[in-house]
Amino acid sequence: MRILQSKVPAHEYDQTVLFYESILGLERKHAESTDAYHTAVFRFGDKNLWVDRISSLSQAEVWLEIRTVDVERAARYLDECKVSRRDEIERLPEGHKGFWIAGPSNIIHLISEKDE
Repeated sequence: MRILQSKVPAHEYDQTVLFYESILGLERKHAESTDAYHTAVFRFGDKNLWVDRISSLSQAEVWLEIRTVDVERAARYLDECKVSRRDEIERLPEGHKGFWIAGPSNIIHLISEKDE
């Protein structure tokens, strides 16, 4: 299983964990860490997403893709959750069914429709 890591400033850590667990519904896994900072681990498809709380960090930056079977439904749900839509981030290819969002710590996510 591959690992994705996100280093998040301490003041945004709780909101970021809540975003992945409660809004996106990712399964939270037990994290065993000997480091001096908090870590939350989520199942992210066939990968693990580690979110590390770093007190000396001013901003986080990781771009991730989330695949869905219904991109329009995902858009409505995320809008209801007041998740920031960020379509200005980067133009998507013609015909691509998807859009950009930002999580609480401004991590950019591409929401894309799964290929059938």
